Amino acid sequence: MSIQTNLFINGEYVPSSKGETLSIYSPNDDSLVTDKVQVASEADVDRAVDAAKAAFPKWRDTAGHKRAAIMYKFADLLEKNVDKLAKLESTAMGQPISVAKKFILAPAMIWKYYAGFAGKVAGESFPPDEDGTYKIVQYEPLGVCAGICAWNGSHVLAAWKMGPAMATGNTFILKSSEKSPLALAAYGDLINEAGFPPGVINIITGAGPVGAMLARYVLSCKVYRSRAFYHMKIAKIAFTGSATAGRAVMAAAAKSNLKHVSLELGGKSPALVFDDADLDNVVEHTSVSFLRNSGQICFASSRVLVQEGIASKYIEAIKTAFENADKKMGDPSLEDTAFGPLADKAQFERVMGFLNDGKAEGVQFLAGGARKGDKGTFVQPTVILNPDLKSKVYTDEIFGPVISVKTFKTEEEALDMANDTTYGLGSTVYTNDIARALRVAGKIEAGTVGINSAFNTSVQTPFGGFKQSGIGRESGKEALNEYLQPKTIHINMNLVSKKA
Repeated sequence: MSIQTNLFINGEYVPSSKGETLSIYSPNDDSLVTDKVQVASEADVDRAVDAAKAAFPKWRDTAGHKRAAIMYKFADLLEKNVDKLAKLESTAMGQPISVAKKFILAPAMIWKYYAGFAGKVAGESFPPDEDGTYKIVQYEPLGVCAGICAWNGSHVLAAWKMGPAMATGNTFILKSSEKSPLALAAYGDLINEAGFPPGVINIITGAGPVGAMLARYVLSCKVYRSRAFYHMKIAKIAFTGSATAGRAVMAAAAKSNLKHVSLELGGKSPALVFDDADLDNVVEHTSVSFLRNSGQICFASSRVLVQEGIASKYIEAIKTAFENADKKMGDPSLEDTAFGPLADKAQFERVMGFLNDGKAEGVQFLAGGARKGDKGTFVQPTVILNPDLKSKVYTDEIFGPVISVKTFKTEEEALDMANDTTYGLGSTVYTNDIARALRVAGKIEAGTVGINSAFNTSVQTPFGGFKQSGIGRESGKEALNEYLQPKTIHINMNLVSKKA
C-alpha cells in the first residue's frame, strides 16, 4: 500500500523543513506502519499560512458556481477513492474498515451540502430612514482559517470545518492528528485533481506543538501553555479536542489577534431509559451503536440511566450484548470485523488507567474490564454497574468501549443525574411516550438529543455542545456563520439623488 507522508503546502507535497518525523504503529498488532510521517516545523506552518493568505483574494472573488463545481468534484473523488482512504484510516488508528468507509462517504455528502451554499450567502438591505440613509449588510469571508482535527473521525471533522470555509470563500490550513494522519495526507492529490488553486487548502501534520503554531499553545507534561509569540495572519481557529486544550486555544487566540474560535470539546453524554422503552432498541443503541468506533465518539452516551422498573431486564440484556460484542472485536482490516482496537498505545493506556482506578475503588464490572488479547490496543467491551456519582469512571470522558449503568426512580431524578456534569454535547432518551420524550429533551442541557436512537447527527442540522463541551457550531447552515463576518454599509441617498 502506497502511503503519502509529506506535508501538502501551496498545492505541492513537501518534506518537513527540519526533517522531523513521527512513527505510526498498527493498533492491531503493534507493527510499524511507517516512521516517515513529516512533522511541520514553525517555518512550514508559516509557509502554509503565507500560501493561504496569498490565495485568499482570488478564491474569495471566484464566482460561487465555480467554487461549488470544485467542491462537488472533490466530494466525488472522496467517493471514488473510499477504499484507499478507508484502508489508510483503518491502518493508522484501528477503525474497522466497514466503519471507516462510512466515515468517508458521510464527509462526501457534507462537501456536497456546502457546495450548494457557494455563492448563495445573501446579504440584507433596509429602507431609508427619514434622513435618507439606506443600509446594506453583506457577509464576507474571514480570510485564512485553520482547523485542528481530532483522530476519532478525521474525515467528518475535516469536512465540517473545510466545507463551510470553502463555500464562503475562505482559505484553509488543516492540521491532522498525529494518531490518524495518513488518509488526510492523501487528500493532496484529490485537492489538486478537483481543481482547488494552490494555497486554498493546505494540510500539515504533527503532534501538539504543530497545532500550537496555529493557535499558539504547546503541550508539555499534560499542561498547556501559550507560546511567546503568536501567529497574526490566521483569522479563525476551529478546534476539536479536549476541554483543557480548548481553553488554551481560546487563551492563545485572545493573546494574539483575537482570532475567531469555535470549539468542540467532547462529552460524557447520558442515555435516559424509561420503563416503557423498547428494550431491544435500547440495548441495540447502547451496545452495538455505542461500540461501533470502540466507544471513541465524543457524543456517545457512556452514562446509561435506567428507570428501576426496567433495570433488571436491561442489565441482563446489556451484559449479554457486551459479551457478544467482545466476540466480534478483532482485526480492523477484515470486512466482517464489527469493533476494532483503540487508536494507539497512549489511548489504550488512558482507558486502562480508568479501568484500573475503578477496580481500586471497588466498582462492579458487569462485563469486560480488562485488556483483550496480548497484542495491539484492544480493550474488552466493558459495563460498569452503579459506580459512585463522583467516581472518575462515571464523571470523566473515558473515550473507550466503557459504559456506566445507574438506576433512577422518577423523571426529575433522571434529569438531575443527566445534567449533573460539566459536559453538554449530547444525550439520548428512550421512551414510547412522545410527550415525555419531548419534555425531557427540552430540559436536558445538551446540544443534541436523540429520541429512541443514538448518533443522530445530520448534515442539515447544527452540531455542538452546551457548557464545557464547546462554543460555536459545526454542520448545518449555522456553520456558515462561523466563517463569515457582517459588514454594514450606509448610503446617504439624499446626496446621491442630488448629484444624479
